[in-house]
Amino acid sequence: MKNKNDYIALFKIVGPISFQYLMTSLVSASDAFMLGFLDQKSLSASSLATQVAFVYSLFYCAFVSGFNVMGAQYWGKEDRKSVEKVITIALRYAVIVGLVFSLVTAFLPDKVMRIFTPEEALIEEGARYLRTVSLSFVLTGISQIYFGVLKVCDRAGLSSLIGSLSVVINIVLNAVFIFGIGPCPAMGIVGAALATVIARMFEVVFALIIVRKYDCPNTKLQYLFHGKDAKLLKDYRTYSLTILINQLGWGCGVTMYSVIMGHLGNDAVAANSIANIVRTMIASFCWGVAAAVGIVIGGLLGKNELDEAKRLGGKYVRLSIWIGVASDVFIVCLIPIILRVITLTPTAMVYLKGMLFMAAYYIIGNSLNSTIISGIFPAGGDTKFGMCCDLITLWLVVVPLGCLFAFVLKAPVMVVAFILTLDEFVKIPAVYIHYKKYKWVRNITQT
Repeated sequence: MKNKNDYIALFKIVGPISFQYLMTSLVSASDAFMLGFLDQKSLSASSLATQVAFVYSLFYCAFVSGFNVMGAQYWGKEDRKSVEKVITIALRYAVIVGLVFSLVTAFLPDKVMRIFTPEEALIEEGARYLRTVSLSFVLTGISQIYFGVLKVCDRAGLSSLIGSLSVVINIVLNAVFIFGIGPCPAMGIVGAALATVIARMFEVVFALIIVRKYDCPNTKLQYLFHGKDAKLLKDYRTYSLTILINQLGWGCGVTMYSVIMGHLGNDAVAANSIANIVRTMIASFCWGVAAAVGIVIGGLLGKNELDEAKRLGGKYVRLSIWIGVASDVFIVCLIPIILRVITLTPTAMVYLKGMLFMAAYYIIGNSLNSTIISGIFPAGGDTKFGMCCDLITLWLVVVPLGCLFAFVLKAPVMVVAFILTLDEFVKIPAVYIHYKKYKWVRNITQT
């Protein structure tokens, strides 16, 4: 692949994946927009409650990423049987952890909410949301594994189609259930949760149908109940565990941001929730690039085209910087529009404007780091460095500084918010130096 062809293979995958990420983020946006019409309490409570879904996403993303690391290389090697075995392993873990989250949120939702906020009004509303949405966790684990399968077997467009239709269903049902359109009673925050569960059911059913219809690798019953490939299981655990620790270290650190903001008052929570939604929506393309880079580079490594993988890696790193800059400009242009359509208290609006500017520069570092840490490194099985980098950056630098400024120094909300945007830039030098060592350029498939 040379010149423009270098990007054709990438963007065939980037488009569907990025669109799916964007559509998924639109659900959070619609929740915030519609619940904001009810009252700021519902908006803030749902923002905190959905942090549980974010924490679970750290688990299933690790399980999917572990599958992608191995699946992309074995698929490139044309070893379908091994791909099917890895799917089965990933599905086991996703379902088990999903059940744990479903049971905890179904029976202990108020205790979960107390982790995020001491305000009783927010705890009560958030608990109602979590109790209703609890079933969605195990369903999400199943659907995300099969979305990963579709992407690895060159059916990324179909996974995007299913995910997008699910989002449309979710948004429409949000309006129906939250406000009580037609024969449905107005359910408020519970309606948003119910819409999420129905959308996840749709994803699972149609992902399974599509995988079977297009003869993609699938779970085999003999692998599910009796299959024991010690080498594959060991490799999967090795790559997934480091990714999981990385995800948990990074994700729990990010969740700590919400905990810190949750103790700075309702205005800070509301503004932070809107800023995060905007940042997530714009970052969708960056994350799509990272996922696609991992699949393309992994396929080349599985074919033993190591020099080509190394050359393309450099090109994709440079591309990620330009994508980050373009995303930065786009967010800045959106700020006046967002401030016109969002209705919050005057104090929250001041916070929101500042946080949106912070989101704009933050996304440049996020684009670069996502492509390298989440795309290029795992493609060659190099998952440990990202884990160490994120753990050190968040837990030894940013989170302690955030807690210090928020709870000890009692700094203004915007100062705390600024501290919490430093993580991507603190780790850039170490990430790039490690990238240039090229430890990720290797074929990890069994010979």
